[in-house]
Amino acid sequence: MTEWPQAQLLRHDAAIRDEEPLEDWARRRDERRAKTKGRLRAVPLGEGPYRGAHVDPDAPRAIQQWTGTQWEPVGVVDDLAAAQALLFPLQPVEKLRVGWDRPVLGKGRGRHRKPSPVE
Repeated sequence: MTEWPQAQLLRHDAAIRDEEPLEDWARRRDERRAKTKGRLRAVPLGEGPYRGAHVDPDAPRAIQQWTGTQWEPVGVVDDLAAAQALLFPLQPVEKLRVGWDRPVLGKGRGRHRKPSPVE
């Protein structure tokens, strides 16, 4: 039987003392799962192993939803473009007002320009 060096034993004992309680870890895990619940992803249904989405853009995609513990299928779309439209809907664009307030430029020639000659 091998013996542990004293330094390793001391580090191990310190690590055990510094561990967080199981209740705190479980609470953080539940918060993380609740925050990500409902997230969607698209998985290609093409031949062979799953690769990047750009490899076969015309292949149908399975839409899956995260339940907090596993991915569950919720539907199928025709191709990559349809999957992206479902996963990333367009957000309304804010239009700038007609009289947009531009920052006022101060007097002078600018901070990084050579100073004007003294007259």
